[in-house]
Amino acid sequence: MKKVLFPAIDIIDGKCVRLLRGEYSEEKKYNDDPVAQALDFQEAGVSWIHLVDLDAARTGLVKNGRIIEKIASRLDVPIQVGGGVRTLKTAKTLYDCGIERIVLGTAAVENPTLVEKVSSFGRVAIGVDLREGKVAVNGWQTSTEISFSELSNRFEKTDIDAYIVTHIERDGTMEGPEIDSYRDLLGKTTKDVIASGGVGSIIDLENLSNLTVDGKSLNGVIVGRALYEGSISLEQALKAFEK
Repeated sequence: MKKVLFPAIDIIDGKCVRLLRGEYSEEKKYNDDPVAQALDFQEAGVSWIHLVDLDAARTGLVKNGRIIEKIASRLDVPIQVGGGVRTLKTAKTLYDCGIERIVLGTAAVENPTLVEKVSSFGRVAIGVDLREGKVAVNGWQTSTEISFSELSNRFEKTDIDAYIVTHIERDGTMEGPEIDSYRDLLGKTTKDVIASGGVGSIIDLENLSNLTVDGKSLNGVIVGRALYEGSISLEQALKAFEK
């Protein structure tokens, strides 16, 4: 199994931003041109790119669709997109413009049957955003009492690719990922697991890359702020995780 490092492009009002612990009030802008940013990542040698429409994640209304479509038309590497995909029509539109995989988060909690419908058209990952061990939805603004185990049990026998597991308390902090949590989660699912949240150093990436439970490793890691802040170069990150 090839491990994949996904550089993240989170979009608000057409700009590349990062949030701190999922707080929209803690937004920091990094690039006015998400298309140029995506092309830079591709030129650096990434094999996938992770896009999130943060406006849509919060409201359920796709706001940055044209930018996502433009990125898809310009890139050769596959793209996964999350944020506000809560109808089959929205999913079909994304697939039609060239998106390889769609991430369903809020919809997976509130409308599980949509997951099976969408996966009949294309590749799907489930976004599992955890705050204190429980799933949060609607752009991380609404907490639930659902655990990873409860959510994953719903989809173990469905045709999904992976779970993208974000620890909200770590996201954007660069204070290190929740290694022990990922060790636990790897043992609870037969699906691939992609880590997200907290990566701030090469050591973090090496620790995630080396994490193994009963012969199973993480399939991928999403890295955002550490790349934008320059604490890790993309070349270093790829070498550390995808080795």
